[in-house]
Amino acid sequence: MVRPYQICVRCVMDTTDPEITFDSSGVCSHCKHRDQLLKILVHSGEEGKSLLRDYVNRMKLNGKGKDYDCIIGVSGGVDSSYVAYLVRHFGLRPLAIHLDNGWDSELAVKNIQILLERLGIDLYTHVLEWQEFRDLQLAFLKSSTPDSEVPTDHAIVALLYQKAEEEGIKYIVNGCNVRTETHVPVSWSYGHMDWKYIYGVKKQFGRRKIGNYPHFTYPQLKVWRRKFNWFSILNYVDYSKKEALKKLEEEFNWRYYGGKHYESLYTKFYQGYILRNKFGYDKRKSHLSALICSGETMRNKAIEELKEEPYPLDEQMADREYVIKKLEITEKEFERIMALPPKTHLDYPNTDELITRIHANPVYPLMQSVNRRLKILR
Repeated sequence: MVRPYQICVRCVMDTTDPEITFDSSGVCSHCKHRDQLLKILVHSGEEGKSLLRDYVNRMKLNGKGKDYDCIIGVSGGVDSSYVAYLVRHFGLRPLAIHLDNGWDSELAVKNIQILLERLGIDLYTHVLEWQEFRDLQLAFLKSSTPDSEVPTDHAIVALLYQKAEEEGIKYIVNGCNVRTETHVPVSWSYGHMDWKYIYGVKKQFGRRKIGNYPHFTYPQLKVWRRKFNWFSILNYVDYSKKEALKKLEEEFNWRYYGGKHYESLYTKFYQGYILRNKFGYDKRKSHLSALICSGETMRNKAIEELKEEPYPLDEQMADREYVIKKLEITEKEFERIMALPPKTHLDYPNTDELITRIHANPVYPLMQSVNRRLKILR
């Protein structure tokens, strides 16, 4: 049975998310979830300043006698770049970590270089072995799930924790935030924490062994979570993406790259072309919905933006040619992959049941985590 089309009256999420629900007023489940997270995780005004000051002081105390007092990840994007600015603004000594998966745009690399040099932040770059990672990305394309960004996301999390362990640094400061990163359907991307799923796809469709690819099992993640503090600093300031972008451009000659996560050439093409044309998923709906709820854009403006292509068609075709060539496949093979029937992570080995059971209520574990942190801080 085909589900009747419906779009949220508050944001632009719609029934292209097969699991979305709506209340009697037409407000979607993503907006409801965001409202819950906002109350629990976001600390604005004086409360945010006080909690942030306590966190900063603890990081400085823990970092005494060490080269660094926190770890930050940098991609060249807005959120991670603003985090780099903030930690230096508050007098912290971060070690910046960058994962080079072979798809960085020149603009992203330049943004990172200029920003970190101006801020006086040391950078560690982990370069993935290209043939190994190419094999893993290609395996995910062949799996026909909408999760081809998962291998990069998983490696980033693993790398941050691994470097924190190597350096003896307790705090990982990140750019995750409720204001601009909600409204993400599980059906559009699952698995960046699920090594069983990633390895299962690689085993079935891949050809190469795992070498320098950073990864972790779920039990390892649980150990890391107990050992290190994952601190989402943007939830403790009155974060505005628009204002952050303005500051970065004016003070650091930072340049915008055209779309959320478009600092990666693969992400740009995957979100702007493959996800839309193969699965019917438009990630802009998620990104714009978060900005609508944050008051940074208007719903009618977002609706008009969604009528346009994510980026110019001639660029899409150029990127298509580049991606096919870089992945070392033929045009015919790419077309065959695009024509495969869509699948989900449930068609492959996974720990979805375990993760779902632990996080059955997505708000509860977050609330517990925050309450523990506040108790420690106070």
